[in-house]
Order: sequence, then structure tokens, then C-alpha cells
Amino acid sequence: MENHISQNILFVINDGPYGNERAYNGLRLAMNVSKRSGAIVRVFLTGDGVLCARKGQKTPDGYYNIERMVRSLAHRGAVAT
Repeated sequence: MENHISQNILFVINDGPYGNERAYNGLRLAMNVSKRSGAIVRVFLTGDGVLCARKGQKTPDGYYNIERMVRSLAHRGAVAT
């Protein structure tokens, strides 16, 4: 018999969406962990991190669109600002 243990994981993003890769790496990790069986992922955006959820972002050259990443997680019900 297989044991299913839920694991609650909270990611706190407090850096802005562009200028460094912290927000991108945190969101990327959250997206990948949320695909695991039994993982309950929540992303909390605080400080400059709330700008990651801003609609209509103009993505600088060489960066991923953080707005799309947040939207993908939000469809899974995993983002709080």
C-alpha cells in the first residue's frame, strides 16, 4: 500500500520581476514542484515581488515573461499577493 503524504510548500518572492533572476528562479521552482504528486504549493508575493503579478509587463530582452509564469501558477490557485 502506497503512502500519500501531502507536503505544503511556500515560496516567498520579494524581488521585482526583472533585473536579476531571483523571481524567475523562484517561480520556475514553484511551477515544477507544483507538478509533484502530493505537493501543495503557495507563492506569496511581497515587497517588489508584487510587481511580478502586474498585468501588461514589457519583458526586457533576454528575460522570460514573469507575468505569464505568475498567471500559470494562479490558474493552479497558488499565488497570494
